[in-house]
Amino acid sequence: MNSRERILAAIGQNKPAYQPLPEVATFQSDYPDLVAKFSEILRFIGGLPVLVADYEEAEKYIRQTYSDLPRIVSKVPALSHLATTEWDVVDPHQLETVDLAIVQGVFGVAENSAIWVPEERGGHRVLPFICQHLVLILNASDIVPNLHDAYERLKVGESGFGVFIAGPSKTADIEQSLVIGAHGARSLSVVLLQNS
Repeated sequence: MNSRERILAAIGQNKPAYQPLPEVATFQSDYPDLVAKFSEILRFIGGLPVLVADYEEAEKYIRQTYSDLPRIVSKVPALSHLATTEWDVVDPHQLETVDLAIVQGVFGVAENSAIWVPEERGGHRVLPFICQHLVLILNASDIVPNLHDAYERLKVGESGFGVFIAGPSKTADIEQSLVIGAHGARSLSVVLLQNS
């Protein structure tokens, strides 16, 4: 018996008995109004919630708010006509001049206003971070109370990449100086569709 076999045999003899996995604790969040809580937290972290009835009102908001931006990318089929720039690129450097990206989220989380965006919804994975301004479209009915509920809903194997996005890019140094738009989008509007 060589040394490798002796080590493996010793490990096999001293292996502890299998133990059942612990129960996974979940937390309940009793927010009376998920949209109100989501909106409150989003404002607190520097984002802007915009409640609209449908895609038509969403388009009106986007046109009024971002009419001065020349390079717009839209990954939302219902708003694809707003795009002025091709989004389907191979080299992410082609997206460096995007002024506004419009992306559809799958669901949002009330407790921290994070929105799950898998890669197939966001185009190239760099798009939500390289644009100057970001508009996330989300059905108001797709807001869950907390991250425990979000993880139950998440389907990790469906996409090669996905990210929770909460608020615009920001950083604060030790002198407590907050900078919005430090490493990504300078602004984030979340358009909540109430009738979708």
